[in-house]
Amino acid sequence: MRVLVWVAEDGWQAAVDAAPHDAELTLVHVHPTDLDDVTHGAFSGLFGRGHADPDPGDRVESIASQAESELLAAAAERIGRPVEQLRLSGRVEREVVAAAEGFDLLIVARDGDTSRLGPKSLGKHARFVVDHAPCPVLLVWPGPAPAVESIPPPPRTH
Repeated sequence: MRVLVWVAEDGWQAAVDAAPHDAELTLVHVHPTDLDDVTHGAFSGLFGRGHADPDPGDRVESIASQAESELLAAAAERIGRPVEQLRLSGRVEREVVAAAEGFDLLIVARDGDTSRLGPKSLGKHARFVVDHAPCPVLLVWPGPAPAVESIPPPPRTH
């Protein structure tokens, strides 16, 4: 069984812990390129082209790359055996969906409001991934699941 584990900054431990021990695992992390675009664009817009100071966007990219490496290393260490690591960049939700093609299972941690049950427990990226994944999805809570009593009451009928 080939399993893709989405290692996002929030909840990655739960996603990794949910991975079957006998599966062929691949960890995927996506660096959102919109952050790079904003920092490079802001520098150019504020100071104009040809400015002598280094573009802070380059430093942001370097920091993000280091953080990504550390995150994937921590996830691999938590698994405790060799795993493939996939580093992607682009629109997070679309990159995860594309990466899931050909896998037997995708593991995703909830990344929204985890204080109660309901659709808002999924952030916009996770919602897109769950709705568009080309394989079965195992959706896990990043901690203990809230009590059933956390479900909002049904709408009133007239």
